[in-house]
Amino acid sequence: MMDEAEVARLKALMEWEGTRTAPPEGFPRLPDMPAGRYTSAEYFALEQEHVFRKSWLFAGHLDEIPEPGCYMRWHNAGDPIVIVHGMDGKVRGFHNTCRHRGAPVVTEDRGKSSRLMCGYHNWTYKTDGSLVGVPERRDFPSDFDLSCRGLLPVRCEMFGKVIFVNFDENAMPLIDWLGPLAREWEEFAFDRIRLAARHSFELNCNWKVAMEANMEVYHVPFIHPDTVAPLVDSTRNLNTMYPNGHARMLAPPPRQTNREHVRAIDSPPGWQQIESVGELGRTCTQSYTLFPNWVSPLSNYFVPPLVFWPTSLTTTRLELVTMALDWGDEPAPDLWTVPDASQPNGRQMSPIILEDTQFGEAIQHSMQSAAFRSVPLSYQEARIYSFHQSLDRMIGPDNVPDGLRVEPVIGPEWVWPNEPRVAQMEREAAGSAQAAE
Repeated sequence: MMDEAEVARLKALMEWEGTRTAPPEGFPRLPDMPAGRYTSAEYFALEQEHVFRKSWLFAGHLDEIPEPGCYMRWHNAGDPIVIVHGMDGKVRGFHNTCRHRGAPVVTEDRGKSSRLMCGYHNWTYKTDGSLVGVPERRDFPSDFDLSCRGLLPVRCEMFGKVIFVNFDENAMPLIDWLGPLAREWEEFAFDRIRLAARHSFELNCNWKVAMEANMEVYHVPFIHPDTVAPLVDSTRNLNTMYPNGHARMLAPPPRQTNREHVRAIDSPPGWQQIESVGELGRTCTQSYTLFPNWVSPLSNYFVPPLVFWPTSLTTTRLELVTMALDWGDEPAPDLWTVPDASQPNGRQMSPIILEDTQFGEAIQHSMQSAAFRSVPLSYQEARIYSFHQSLDRMIGPDNVPDGLRVEPVIGPEWVWPNEPRVAQMEREAAGSAQAAE
């Protein structure tokens, strides 16, 4: 949990953000971003190869494979993989590809077995990936070494009960990838939250168009006048950029709104408060971008990530996830979707999500025109520019064509824990005090 001094500093910075008349002193002018970053097949291919193959990606929750022997298929980032709760209690990831002739080892989305068996020729693997059974073993050479033919592993690590995977065998550990977020997320009980809801929807826009709608509050008064705007004061929004491309948005409610009171009033039976959540998580909108494709407001009721999976240059699969403390015998909470009257037991996106996604599809259509040439961003949209810098950094600047590259103008002095804004705020406060004397 944040200590009192940190909470006080962030609260003061939010108030300062509301009073400033220009970007902070020394904050760089953000060059226009090339339009092709949203429309270029070449850039999309670079993202797939360098970003989604080398980042830690949300894969699921332990509730989906709760017991030893349980497994689940996962195929949101290219290669199909299987995530297994091993008989030894360890969660592992493997390429879902038999080492014989490439058939899938698992063909169901969920299952439970002490062995994984390819249905093509019944090659059999233990839950630790080792090959233990080959029919007609006599037809293979006598020196055929089963120990070298196990399922190929995929890096798989957990933060609390949340499962992440990474295709890069040389990737830094997940805890290092999270960096400062790991400490800040301790209060949200990742080790106790359960999976309450997980639904997917197809969107007709580039994944960044969909994601970036959740990375700034500049649009909130205009797109969300009746849903988000009454709960978020966009003028006092405070952006923080972290190492490895992550970021945080912290915004208080309008002065006439008590966010903690609203949450308590709106909470149906079964919604359990996470008592360890501190003041800012209870009273403000505290939303994190976990690079590259997770955005989540965290509160004293939910960990509800929105996860954006590119399926083509102009299409995206949006996963809407709700995680919460045990709800007992009450219906499982679902923050992002509502019942769909047109189909039994179906779900549709909530009004807040629809407001963003529907406009995102219109944006993509407009982006395809010759009139879309570049993207000028404001200081309030700096999280988006920083996100694009991180994309290029993972791709490798030399790999990005000149006409698609962004200039890395946001330097390390603007990345946590450096806070040039604090010094400016203190200077202005000192100047105001002297003027008052």
